[in-house]
Formats: sequence, structure tokens, C-alpha cells
Amino acid sequence: MTNAPSDSAQQQKSGLRNAALARRDALEIDDRLEWDPAITERVLAVLSRHSSPDPEEPRSGVSKDARDGSGASWSILQDAPVGAPQDEGSGRVAVQGPVSAYWPMRSEADPRPVLEVLHASGLSLCLPAIVEKRMIFRRWAPWEPIVPGGFGTLVPEPQQPQVNPAILIVPLAAFDRRGYRIGYGKGYYDRALSELRALSELGPVVSIGIGYSAQEIEAVPDEAHDQRLDWIVTERETIHCT
Repeated sequence: MTNAPSDSAQQQKSGLRNAALARRDALEIDDRLEWDPAITERVLAVLSRHSSPDPEEPRSGVSKDARDGSGASWSILQDAPVGAPQDEGSGRVAVQGPVSAYWPMRSEADPRPVLEVLHASGLSLCLPAIVEKRMIFRRWAPWEPIVPGGFGTLVPEPQQPQVNPAILIVPLAAFDRRGYRIGYGKGYYDRALSELRALSELGPVVSIGIGYSAQEIEAVPDEAHDQRLDWIVTERETIHCT
């Protein structure tokens, strides 16, 4: 790809980003507080689609084959929310961790209630941090300390171990229905997703973008390096992108 189309795409993204963030920032805080629980339920419903029913497993709690705290082989079983999309015969969440999300800033949709549910079920969690211009993921659990990480973010303490998430819940500045997102312009999530998806030993890496319907645009001017998300979740709907 030549530099000219890339420059043009970056300029288009900048304009689309600014407009979408303005729409998001203009949302009433009371509306966002009402919508975030709906987003939480929809994200848990997405996770329920990864379940594989086993009549001998309990309906809630940690599965009988959960292992050590590494997170790579945890299988979480939980009742799916009312109205959740489910595979036939499935009413549970059975996912592998660790699960990554983010500490919300400004008017971003809040993923922390999802993390609290997963943590209560025994799943290992992590949050992103930028180290030497690269996004890494450090283990974290609700109510553990967080520290400033630059760009207005909060991140786990530096001594926390680095992990590779199997599921990523990512913020959105803008998005389209194909699964392309516009972030804050640094490309950290695109590079992190590319690296994680290239690690075949991790198995499939599931990416879930969360935001508000006001942030949707007709089409992101995608480039070769842009990584598509598997799911987009808003207060109104769940979009399966792949």
C-alpha cells in the first residue's frame, strides 16, 4: 500500500473519530449509566455462545476441570442472562481466559461489571499497558491496585506478570458493522491483536468491541494493518462481525 492512500485514510479516520467521540461525549450520563448494564448482559451473552453443554457440570461456579491460576485452562460456567443468544441446549458461559478489558476513561462504556462477574467465577483477568510503545497485558483482579499508565489510562502495577489474553474486550471511538473500529489513533490494539492471533498455541483469540450505538458509522476507511473484531456490542444490539 502506498503512503498516499494511507495518509488519506488517516485523515478520514481523524475526522470520523472526532465526530463519533463528540456524539459519545454528548450522551447524557444518566443514559450511559442505564445502558452499561445492558452492554454487560450482552457481552456475557456473547461469552455464552462459547459454551459446550455438559449435563454433569453444575449450572454455576467454576467447572470441575478448572486448573491452576495461569488462566489458560479455566472454563467458567454461569447462567446466561435472560434473552441471551445461545447455542442450542446451552445456557452457560464456558470460556477460556485470561480475559482482557480496559479501565474506562472519559465517556467510554464501562466493562468493569463484566470483569467482576468473570472474576467471581474464577476466571483470570488482565488489563492492557503500554510499554516501550507496545501494548502488553498484565494480570489484574477487581479491587487490586492500579496506577497511571499514560494517555489518561489506569493500568496494573508494573510488577504484575505479563499474560496473553484469549478474549479481549476493547473500547471504541467509532465502528462499522463489518467489525472495523477506530480507536485513538496509535494502533496499539491492532498490533496487539495481530500478535496474539499469530500465536497459534493460544488457539482462537476472541475480540469484542463495546460502545454506544451513537458511535456507529457507515464504513471505517480500513487499511491493511487494521484488525477486524469478532463482535460489536452496544446498548441496542449485538453484531456478529465474522
